Amino acid sequence: MRLLCAGATAALVFCSVAGFAETVGDCDHPIEAPLRSRAALVIESRPAGVEIVGTDADEIRVSCTVDHSDSTQDVELRFSGTPGYGRLNITSPVKNQNLHIRIEVPRKTNLRFHMGAGEVKVEDIAGDKDIDLYAGQITISSAGGGSYKSVDASVDIGDVNASAFGVDKGGFFRTFRKTIADGEYRLRVHVMTGEIDLE
Repeated sequence: MRLLCAGATAALVFCSVAGFAETVGDCDHPIEAPLRSRAALVIESRPAGVEIVGTDADEIRVSCTVDHSDSTQDVELRFSGTPGYGRLNITSPVKNQNLHIRIEVPRKTNLRFHMGAGEVKVEDIAGDKDIDLYAGQITISSAGGGSYKSVDASVDIGDVNASAFGVDKGGFFRTFRKTIADGEYRLRVHVMTGEIDLE
């Protein structure tokens, strides 16, 4: 009996390890990995222009471009996780290059995103969103006021333009919060210095 239990435990550990995957690429070698609808995705990125777009595919695809072709391999795209939970890290030792990143995910994906500075655009994605930026701009298109049960958007210095909710605020320590009884998702966005646009 003890041998049977030990065998079952070993099989569970093997399955969990086998389900974990890691994919590494760069701007010359975009990466793809399975990611199912309603998965959770955590993204950490060096300063860049980032576009996160919803698609009908059950996968994540990450590509990037830089202004100087000889720097494309200096950017590392590293995805790890399972089809239900993933972590994407975008790093580069090269500074002051104009880096543009495109991340394609299933239309229903729960996002957590952090970046030091830059511009983040999120399009056609339904799901929880938690996005932090030190300096720059966050734009969320098709925010769909009715699909969120809670909205929390704030800037320390800058503007909160929430046309999807009829709100426009600018200045110091501006915050917009809203609770919707029949909503489904949570939206939290914060920029220390810059602008938030909920369209």
